[in-house]
Amino acid sequence: MSATALALHDVCKLYDGKPVVDSLSFSVARGECYGLLGPNGAGKTTTLRLLLGLTTPDGGSIRLGGEDIPIHAPAARKRVGVVPQFDNLDPDFTVRENLEVFGRYFDIPKNEMRRRIPALLEFARLTQKADARVNQLSGGMRRRLTLARALVNDPDILVLDEPTTGLDPQARHLIWERLKSLLAEGKTILLTTHFMEEAERLCHRLCVIDNGHKIAEGTPPGLIDQEIGCDVVEVFGDIPANLRDTLTALAERVETSGETLYCYVREAEPLLLSLKNTVGIRYLHRPANLEDVFLKLTGREMRD
Repeated sequence: MSATALALHDVCKLYDGKPVVDSLSFSVARGECYGLLGPNGAGKTTTLRLLLGLTTPDGGSIRLGGEDIPIHAPAARKRVGVVPQFDNLDPDFTVRENLEVFGRYFDIPKNEMRRRIPALLEFARLTQKADARVNQLSGGMRRRLTLARALVNDPDILVLDEPTTGLDPQARHLIWERLKSLLAEGKTILLTTHFMEEAERLCHRLCVIDNGHKIAEGTPPGLIDQEIGCDVVEVFGDIPANLRDTLTALAERVETSGETLYCYVREAEPLLLSLKNTVGIRYLHRPANLEDVFLKLTGREMRD
């Protein structure tokens, strides 16, 4: 069995002559969680559709679970579980029935599916909701059910498109716990997310894409060190011009977003001393994180 769970090489996809995925290459090892990050419209969801054989590439090659895509996509998808960006559960069915019906797509015998369901419900912490209809579930419960549904065929590879968007912190942490348990079992995960904390917590490696092509790849700590390599002091408030000039002189790099000044510093003490006892100014000294990397690479401007 290959050590590579999935791979894309020079994959391209055009819509109306415009590249949405542009010569994109990356590979994911078995048992790895690999993150695909990028702003809205960067090509993440299109990349997942190409990988699953739901969209035909205009160039390049794709392999998923040892199969060539899209030619052998149906065979490959039998060993893949998918959590889509938006829930597509059947509201007319109960939690249990949603799992039973989904098992039919994989030709899982009814008796075998009934045997698997208790463990899936336990995994998603939905045992007490087995006979509840979907519209009776909270958003976090629906996402956990969608994750459990993606596991009905005991897949080797999971493809997760923004699995925790819209969830409160408690629900998000529970999903993270469940995903870590799947990695411990040896599952492979390809994850897209807008939560940088999620990527830092879960991903062994990640790829940042923008305008359809790769702009950075590496481990979260490696990218933080490579792209930022220092601490950050965030300064909030109406900063006087003379103080702004002082901070700019003391920092290696300064960025402004709204009323916040981001000061990137290797030695923070001189800058912190200049802020001490300054009336009307608040500040936060922290280590650099993956969000700093993301914003440096893709910019702070809003994307529609």
